[in-house]
Amino acid sequence: MILLTGFEPFGGETTNPSWTAAREAAALLRAEGHEVAAVELPCVFGDAVAVLQAALAEHRPALVVCAGQAGGRARISLERVAINCDDARIPDNAGNAPVDEPVVPGGPAAYFSTLPVKAALEALGTAGIPAEVSQTAGTYVCNHVFYGLMHALRLTPGARGGFVHVPFGPDQVPAGSGLASLPLEHMTQALAVVVRTALATTADLKLAAGATH
Repeated sequence: MILLTGFEPFGGETTNPSWTAAREAAALLRAEGHEVAAVELPCVFGDAVAVLQAALAEHRPALVVCAGQAGGRARISLERVAINCDDARIPDNAGNAPVDEPVVPGGPAAYFSTLPVKAALEALGTAGIPAEVSQTAGTYVCNHVFYGLMHALRLTPGARGGFVHVPFGPDQVPAGSGLASLPLEHMTQALAVVVRTALATTADLKLAAGATH
């Protein structure tokens, strides 16, 4: 079983392409014969992880790809690491704005993705989809979910998971703003590529995809 998740709109937006892409990628993968569930998460600290944990308990997936929106980024971001820190620049959809709080009190400082991020980077490049390996998932609800996912999966031997950030969709970017966006079909295909790559890859590739800052 494969589980894909995306988020509800937040920050005054009326749409969130992460959920649309997750839902459509799930349909695409089902058409290829895979067993896939898609779940929309609330953009709320605590509640998002609770909904995710309920989905993990219901579906018992072997592979989980969570997606979120990173407005301003120009590429699909394959997140490498989740940190045990909530530090909200803006309130979540319930008005919560934790500052310097742990996602899991007493938990490890960080978890690494168990997705083959380098192999996925190469596969996305081959598919003509702009992508990068990202060294930070931020400190908002996306990182909160990413950390919560990896903390939960540590108890399920063999289960793998990680997080992917998508840019704004074209409909979210005002004309002349200069903000980056990506067509929704590219985001949908990107999530499907990440899933296919994870299913086909047992050991990640060793490619240079780091950052100097």
